[in-house]
Amino acid sequence: MISVFYLPGRVCSTKAIKEIAEKTTEKYTMICLKPEIEWVYLGQERMIQVLEMSGATMVYADHFAKINDVVTEAPVIDYQIGALRDDFDFGAVLLWDTAKLKSIVAQMDTEYEFAGLYDLRLRAEKLEHIPEYLYYEVETDTRKSGEKLFDYVDPRNRQVQIEMEACVTAHLKRIGAYLKPGEYKELPVTGNPYPVTASVIIPCKNRARTIADAIHSALNQKVREGYSFNVIVVDDNSTDGTKEIIQEIANSQELRAKSLIYIAQDKTWHAIGGNWNVAIHDPRCGMYAIQLDSDDTYFDETTVQKFIDAFAGLEPEQDIHAAPRYGMVIGTYQLTNMAGEILPPGVIDHREWTDDNGRNNALRINGLGAPRGFYVPLLRTINYPTTKYGEDYAVGLRISRDYPIGRIYDVLYNCRRWEDNSDANCDIVAMNRNNWYKDRLRTWELQARLK
Repeated sequence: MISVFYLPGRVCSTKAIKEIAEKTTEKYTMICLKPEIEWVYLGQERMIQVLEMSGATMVYADHFAKINDVVTEAPVIDYQIGALRDDFDFGAVLLWDTAKLKSIVAQMDTEYEFAGLYDLRLRAEKLEHIPEYLYYEVETDTRKSGEKLFDYVDPRNRQVQIEMEACVTAHLKRIGAYLKPGEYKELPVTGNPYPVTASVIIPCKNRARTIADAIHSALNQKVREGYSFNVIVVDDNSTDGTKEIIQEIANSQELRAKSLIYIAQDKTWHAIGGNWNVAIHDPRCGMYAIQLDSDDTYFDETTVQKFIDAFAGLEPEQDIHAAPRYGMVIGTYQLTNMAGEILPPGVIDHREWTDDNGRNNALRINGLGAPRGFYVPLLRTINYPTTKYGEDYAVGLRISRDYPIGRIYDVLYNCRRWEDNSDANCDIVAMNRNNWYKDRLRTWELQARLK
């Protein structure tokens, strides 16, 4: 009744998928992505039952993970049309309706070396999640979530990423959600004069250990004559001494401290997105808003000027106040520890963002890069979602739909990894919540593009 095949993970060739479709002879085809699967009593029968009842093309299920003989729950999340990331976690067992599988494979007209399974599931009409624990799988990747986070931008995986991009681009064209290169709306006019050219925005909450480093990194920026900047720190009700550190810097006799603006939030819900909204709508905010997280630092004193030049499309040292060309500019960062030592994979330049296809590929990847700069007149019409995760991705997706995004490939930013990063070591519940939310953002964006 079931033909069972084993694949070495999510990355496989189209040839392997076609061989499975050719060899399977039973009504159902089970693809296992890990070699060691142990079944809960009647687990396979339950998957078949749900596949028949739902009329799905493929079903997948919650399961248990075994790590060094320790068993933990490993729930997965519902699939939605915006679940376009190539690392979507179905678990290790995929049960397919064989007739539907063969029909899909017959339409697979591109030979991929790495994106075969990705192509297959993007073409599937209905993928059904069974929220029941039906099997055990042996987990071999025991790294913390923060250590896995940057796998997709590791230069060693570049060829895989190129294929995955080609695959999702073809999918978007099939369903009518592809955006052609160069078809953009005009940026809004600036309106009233801005008090400074650029503002560095630092939202924070309970960052007593790192906030001083971030603020001094921003205050140390240098811009050419004719340009100006300030630093806006938004404190979201810190209780660990962060507020006092900010005020001490603001009240110091240093001349540069005069450009520091402190905003204390009220007691309502803000999160990172809400803190950004308060900053960009403040009348003291500049025409460009440049990101700096409260536990990171700029690479050197040139970051702000490089953003200003990039927005206007200026060459270095060209002192012309040109109208902006981009709604958003994304820089390049390097991973470091708190001592400034480089961590693997080192420099993260998000080469998957390209002028001709970046805004399509943005629906596949889980982040658009950092640091980020925004054209404030545009950002004020969009605003951040009031959330503490995925807020930057939501804004980037929205801008990319209608406006061009610029890139800077110089290292501008030190992304410092430490135990208090929000994604340093998420448990499965937090990871699922975060991944579901970003999939939801992609779903909404995909629906808007389909219109």
